[in-house]
Amino acid sequence: MKSAVHFGAGNIGRGFVGLLLHEAGYELVFADVAAPLIDALQETPSYTVHEVGEGGVGHVVDRYSAVNSATNEAELVERIARADVVTTAVGPNILKFVAPAIARGIAARSTELPPLAVMACENAINATDILEAEIRVAAKGEGLSEADVDAKAVFANTAVDRIVPAQAAGGGLDVRVEPYFEWAIERGPFDGETPEIPGVTWVDSLGPYIERKLFTVNTGHAAAAYFGREAGKEKIAEAIADLAIREKVEAVLQETKSLLVAKYGFAPEEQEAYIRKILGRFANAELPDTVDRVGRAPLRKLSRHERFVGPAAELAERGLPTDALLEAMGAALRFDAADDEEAQRLQATLASGASDSEVAQELTSLEPTHPLYRAVVGLIGDARKARTAK
Repeated sequence: MKSAVHFGAGNIGRGFVGLLLHEAGYELVFADVAAPLIDALQETPSYTVHEVGEGGVGHVVDRYSAVNSATNEAELVERIARADVVTTAVGPNILKFVAPAIARGIAARSTELPPLAVMACENAINATDILEAEIRVAAKGEGLSEADVDAKAVFANTAVDRIVPAQAAGGGLDVRVEPYFEWAIERGPFDGETPEIPGVTWVDSLGPYIERKLFTVNTGHAAAAYFGREAGKEKIAEAIADLAIREKVEAVLQETKSLLVAKYGFAPEEQEAYIRKILGRFANAELPDTVDRVGRAPLRKLSRHERFVGPAAELAERGLPTDALLEAMGAALRFDAADDEEAQRLQATLASGASDSEVAQELTSLEPTHPLYRAVVGLIGDARKARTAK
């Protein structure tokens, strides 16, 4: 039987990637460092993924196992060594921590087995490239050469898209998700031998696919969260139902649309239809997605190649408008959720004695000569004035 090891047994892992691997017939192994979650998976024979909204159905996931990757590495490495697929949904910043175990699994893998398919399913551009680099560094410590890794593993970038909100307390392992999903994987690295995963879209060039998703779904979602929080909204659906907020989000997505059309040649009407679909997904009132959950980790969301600065920088380089994206970035700078570590670090940075220019470079990594730089420095100053005025 085919087997898959999935790092990250949280809501996205159980409600999206793990679900598709299960439905593809893989013997599924969840790996996570959260002991209560792993214990619950080990003690519970099945859970249900509930699609909420129009056309939604329930999917039962069973016949899985779970390994605590912090305390039972030997079993984890053994599972990886004989797996067909390894996937992750842990967050881009955590990839470096899961890479050593994957490297050890590759080292222990028989050369008689087909190469292990490694795919990072994260909200980041080319996340598998990041994971691969970390695995190759760790593999050297296991005595593997670059050629050894190439013979035993194949790495493919992916783009994933499904709204999986924070879950209500007391729901156990069950997960509520939207009916819509998209999992695109580049086919090139597999040399014609792609894994059998129904529901996956195999593409020749993933770059346009990743950026279209990141600069539409993720940019729009985060913009709705930051604008919504400033307007006193609790949920994303409530925010997007507010006409003033919706107009701001639509303005942001019109700017990213102009970049995607100019950069990749997407037909304007095709991208407009994609925007309408995305806004409809945000409006799904049956998804209890909060502005605080979607807006969390503002430092990452404001970084150079992420959902705001990334498209705004490229638009500025082309001499195209960035006003709406800059307004969203200003709202992100004012995101001060007390229970979000990054939000508090952001506010501490704004409260520091560093100059506006120094803070702009620290947060966005933009060079002073970049055409977007001066506008970002102005946003920093405005955010600091807003803090003082509170």
